[in-house]
Amino acid sequence: MIVPDQPSDTASVALHYDELDLAYRRIWGDHVHHGYWRRGDETPEQAAGQLVAEVERRLGIEPGQRLCDIGCGYGATAADMLARHDVSITGLTLSAAQHRIGSARSPRFTCLLRDWLDNGLDPGSFDGAYAIESSEHMTSKPRFFGQARRILRPGGRLIVCAWLEGEAVPAWQVRHLLLPICREGRLPSMGSRKDYLEWASAAGFRLMDYQDVSREVRRTWSICLARFSQSLFSDRGIRQLALSRATTSRNFILSLPRLILALRTGAMRYGIFQWEAI
Repeated sequence: MIVPDQPSDTASVALHYDELDLAYRRIWGDHVHHGYWRRGDETPEQAAGQLVAEVERRLGIEPGQRLCDIGCGYGATAADMLARHDVSITGLTLSAAQHRIGSARSPRFTCLLRDWLDNGLDPGSFDGAYAIESSEHMTSKPRFFGQARRILRPGGRLIVCAWLEGEAVPAWQVRHLLLPICREGRLPSMGSRKDYLEWASAAGFRLMDYQDVSREVRRTWSICLARFSQSLFSDRGIRQLALSRATTSRNFILSLPRLILALRTGAMRYGIFQWEAI
C-alpha cells in the first residue's frame, strides 16, 4: 500500500473538492470519475456514462431496491440510475459544494453531507452499494469495507471502482508518480488489488468478479490536461483558480501528467470489483 509522508484527512479531502468545484465541473462535468471507452470513438460524456452503466450492470438492480452511493459527488451517477430504474438511492459526500447540487437531483435521491466512516446508516438497510473512485479518499480502507458490510443485507452487492497500486512498481515510479499523486489528489493511501481483496474478505465479502480496465479509462487524463490547458487561456475563473496562492489544492494540476504516465506504465491500475455480502 502506498502511504504518503503526510496522509490526508477528511477535512483536506472536503477542501480539495470544494476548492476545485468550478474546475471539476467546467473541465470534466458532473461525473467526477473516469470515462470508460469500449470502442474508442465515444465522446468523453458518453464514456463517463458507460462507466456508470458498467457499475449498474454489476449491481443487478431490481425494482424497489435501496442503493447506497458511497462518495456520491454531484449525484450524477445516481441521477443516471434513477432515470432507468424504480429504486431509491442514498449518497454521501464530504463536499458542501457537491452536496448543494446533489440535494436537488431527485426526490428519490437522498444526498447526505457526511463521512462514510461515521455514516449513521441503519445496519442491513441496503440491497446494494457502489463506490466509484471514493475508497481512495478513505482514511481507513478496512473501515470502509466494514461499514459497507454493516449497511448491506446478506447477498447485497458492493461494486468498487478504484485507483490501485500496480504490481512490482519500481521505486522511482513510487517516488515520482504514486506518492505525489496521493499527496496532490488528497488520497490518504493507495491500495493494491491484493490489499482490496484482503480487506473485503476480512469484512465479510465474497468476490464475484474483478476486471482491470486501465486501458479503457486512461484517456480521461489526456482529455482533462488538454481541456485545462485551453481553459487557462479562455476561462478567467479557471485561470484565477490555478494561479491563486490561496488555492491550497492547486498542486493537483501537477498530477494530471503524472496520472497519464502512471496509467500508461502500469504503475497505477484501475480496477472494477464486484462483491457479495456473506
